[in-house]
Amino acid sequence: MTKSELIQRLAERNPHLYLRDVEKIVETIFEEITAALARGDRVELRGFGAFSIKKRDSRTGRNPRTGETVQVDAKSLPFFKTGKGLRERLNGED
Repeated sequence: MTKSELIQRLAERNPHLYLRDVEKIVETIFEEITAALARGDRVELRGFGAFSIKKRDSRTGRNPRTGETVQVDAKSLPFFKTGKGLRERLNGED
């Protein structure tokens, strides 16, 4: 599902809201999750899952095309861990 499909589905389920309001709500939620992760915070949505940041140290890698060794810088990556409710629902354990 894309963001625009999510907005459309939410707008259909909430006909009392204007489409522009639903777009603003979805944008605000994504912006807040992004800002929290950028600050190094963890974002937990009970029953759905938790977003966090994993730090990867710098390392020596290898260019697969040439075989040449290259230095890979340290970086932070977003990580998502599913919640118990979502796992149970996906596995038919309602």
